[in-house]
Amino acid sequence: MSFVIPLRDKQAADAARFGAKAARLAALGHAGLPTPGGFCVDAQAYRLQLAHLGLEEAARGVFAAEDRPQARRHALSVKLGLMTGKIFPALREDLLKIFNPVVRSSALVEDNAGASFAGQFQSYLGLESEADFLTAVCACWAALWSTRALRYFATCGLDPAATGMGLIVQPLVQARCAGGGLSRTADGDMLVNAAAGPGSSVAQGEVVPDRYVLDRAGALKESTVGTNYHSMGCKHGRRAFSRLLAAPALDAEQLGELALQMRKAEEIFQHPVEIEWAQDETGIKLLQARPLNVAEAPVPDEIWLKHPRLSGHPGGAGWGTGRARIVSCECELERVAPGDVLVTTVAGPALSDVFHRVAGIVAELGGSTSHLASLARERGIPMVLGAMDATRRIPDGAMVAVDGVAGVVRWMRA
Repeated sequence: MSFVIPLRDKQAADAARFGAKAARLAALGHAGLPTPGGFCVDAQAYRLQLAHLGLEEAARGVFAAEDRPQARRHALSVKLGLMTGKIFPALREDLLKIFNPVVRSSALVEDNAGASFAGQFQSYLGLESEADFLTAVCACWAALWSTRALRYFATCGLDPAATGMGLIVQPLVQARCAGGGLSRTADGDMLVNAAAGPGSSVAQGEVVPDRYVLDRAGALKESTVGTNYHSMGCKHGRRAFSRLLAAPALDAEQLGELALQMRKAEEIFQHPVEIEWAQDETGIKLLQARPLNVAEAPVPDEIWLKHPRLSGHPGGAGWGTGRARIVSCECELERVAPGDVLVTTVAGPALSDVFHRVAGIVAELGGSTSHLASLARERGIPMVLGAMDATRRIPDGAMVAVDGVAGVVRWMRA
């Protein structure tokens, strides 16, 4: 049995074997859309590796555990076992034949409607040796058992032992610029985010990307140039950011090309899509397409319209009100109480840990196509990203209203 299939092969579009991320990427390529190409690894290889290492019982024990400490011990056993155990020979041989500098997760539960798992697993880029490549494979498997992923599984009522982890192995796109796109907004338009360099900064919510709103024909309706940031240390040893100037990443022709690709992706999958893309010296390549949840625009309460406001990038769902809780970095998230509106700097995936208790989220960095925005749309949580100076202008404890569709946050002065 071969565990590895080229993405160009028709079999690669089988989401039950390779995961929806790999299957959708294969389908885009089969339809003639530009992708980096590469290979996909069957999730059955992951299951056989679990059995080879004797980890199946520990995996089943996570969901069946009577208490959290016991579940954590089982999860840690699985994660460490996958990271330190040797890959069984037949699979190792198949993997080394397709050595490439990029390994990406493609879990069977990933990129599905209602459960995208956006940003919950791992990707590794720039791998230079076979040893690093095999370590990245093991790390992608182990990511299924990370604390953050397990919280997401629990939220969805899913058992991690009942699924599997496929993989995507492909060449590295030497990106001049990269970002994401939404094939449909609440207003019926299309939206593109872009920033210079690789797309990880956009996906992780670490920059304010360019924001381009396009009509259905791909013509530009409005645009906002993004802002790059320089990383610095904070008092907790974590990152803070200082603002740098940015220049537009895309021109009208490139935006028209992305609009056409998003329309074609909608036709392929028969629903609105959220894409990730990168542009190298040969042109734009699609990296991913997942189902997109499109919310109706809420009608704001008139009492809020007379209060101060900040505009930013809409997360794409909902309207919420609550008291502002200003958090400068992830180490302060325990300060966020149920019903608060979290106001922070970086819109990173770690903020998903407080989704269950917030009325909304406002972040100074990030854009509508970040992983956190995708998770917020999925959960119906109002979010505004790229809201410049929000942590300085919004008073801690003030009553705040977050319009996640219009991309506006308002607050009442004390």
